[in-house]
Amino acid sequence: MDSATQKFSLTNTWCVVIVLAVTVLVIVATVFFFNPQTHGFYPVCQFHRLTGWNCPGCGMTRALYALLHGEFLKALHDNALLLCGLILLALRGGWWGIKELCGRANGEFFPAKYVWPLLAVALVFSVLRNLPAFTYLSP
Repeated sequence: MDSATQKFSLTNTWCVVIVLAVTVLVIVATVFFFNPQTHGFYPVCQFHRLTGWNCPGCGMTRALYALLHGEFLKALHDNALLLCGLILLALRGGWWGIKELCGRANGEFFPAKYVWPLLAVALVFSVLRNLPAFTYLSP
């Protein structure tokens, strides 16, 4: 790879990182300042509206709002999958960052081999939160 291509690739990477960081910051700020239970501009879950069942994402915005305001147990009640996912993401990011700082080859941050197990966990979570015995998983 020549020098110009390498600089272009690095510039593109930083642009993507900056755009992603700003997007996340805007979303987090919006959720922090506007309670999802009192403001109606948040999207409504179409799956829940049509079926009455909770999908893996149901309660995620409320859980994020509760988490941003320090209400850990409320966030856990609204969507336990979000909390577990954020913890795993932080652990993965820390591990990946440490390896990057040590100069070891990291590969991808999120390898494709993780997609199917995560989808299986989301499916099991969806089924469980809709069963009468596991109503504590429903928002």
